[in-house]
Amino acid sequence: MDGRPEAEAEYNPVVDEADDIRFRLETGFALDRLWGQTMGSPVGDTKEGALRSVTALLEQAGVAYALIGGVAVQMLTAEPRTTRDIDIALRTFAEVPTGALIAAGFQHVGRFAHSDNWVAPGTGPARERTPIQFAADEAAFARAVERAQVIDVGGLLVRLVSPEDLVLLKLAAAEEPARRASKRQHDLGDVLALLEEHPTLRSAVPDLDLRLKRIQERPMRLGPER
Repeated sequence: MDGRPEAEAEYNPVVDEADDIRFRLETGFALDRLWGQTMGSPVGDTKEGALRSVTALLEQAGVAYALIGGVAVQMLTAEPRTTRDIDIALRTFAEVPTGALIAAGFQHVGRFAHSDNWVAPGTGPARERTPIQFAADEAAFARAVERAQVIDVGGLLVRLVSPEDLVLLKLAAAEEPARRASKRQHDLGDVLALLEEHPTLRSAVPDLDLRLKRIQERPMRLGPER
């Protein structure tokens, strides 16, 4: 005994944080399975399977990446939630392992202004399979990739975006002029949830309060903004 309370002696914030992240992702997978059962989706067509497949493929191809978007928010905030898409940041679109994805059964949907879109392999129709969206060719995405942390989720190694970079990416998305009002409000909610969970980020993000105020003050319009 060293005189410290037993709970204090055993506390390891790094381990505890990783355990929290694993628990949150596994909770999201459980919610996904319940949704799939409710909708009668094929048993094998799960987001968990898609995430395991695409991350393993990226590792095998030697492609650095960061898991971003709704799945990352789910892993970095306490409120149980799920999301349909898997969003992944790369340094450049040239790093999308197109040949390996096709060989593994992923289906290419198309390249858009800010993303290269795919759907995961599966037995169901493409519209019912997990969407995979790669984002790249911007400094913010490259920075997110460089600062990603590796998390072991039950043997699944995931390169997870840092909370600070995720806040910056969500703010940038909410500030996008063509962003739908509903999407903008969702991004804003994600930012606020991340700030509640990680309050030190308030001092780490430049002009945070001003940016939040500008987003909240933008007119609410239905459909894409012009």
